[in-house]
Amino acid sequence: MSLPLKIEAVRIKDLERLHTLAVTTFTETFASQNTTGDLTLYLKNKLSKKQLMKEILNPNSVFYLSYYQEINIEYLKLNFKSAQSENTHKKDRFEIERIYLLKAYQGKGLGSLLLEEALKKGREKGYKKVWLGVWEHNHKALAFYKKLGFRLFSKHKFLLGTDLQTDLLLELDF
Repeated sequence: MSLPLKIEAVRIKDLERLHTLAVTTFTETFASQNTTGDLTLYLKNKLSKKQLMKEILNPNSVFYLSYYQEINIEYLKLNFKSAQSENTHKKDRFEIERIYLLKAYQGKGLGSLLLEEALKKGREKGYKKVWLGVWEHNHKALAFYKKLGFRLFSKHKFLLGTDLQTDLLLELDF
């Protein structure tokens, strides 16, 4: 059973909502497996309002906020062309840089609905492949993507605060 979602592109006026959701979902997802110092440093440098504004203004990136029963529960960031975090993948695929859902709403099929919206946006731009990075210790997310058909193709380093971590790079043909 699919549940109704309202999905809207983020505009500058949505910065506060995006920032609150980004900090909350990142903290829910990673606080228990990382030090407070590293988490705080990452949030300050990578998910600050100033940084998010810069990303919103990038013409090759787009954010979406998702609402379920009028509650902002998840968000998505797509990167196209030069906005992608890996140079080798810019021509034939686009990147899902972030897709985060509040913990209380996980397991209800809502993440899959937002992911389907991401694929729809990619199709509209002529893409047939998507890729994303997932922390190698985020087993719940890895299982989710594997269930949807994503496959491992590489890995890269990801700096969370001062902790150099490994993200597994997954791709999907759609």
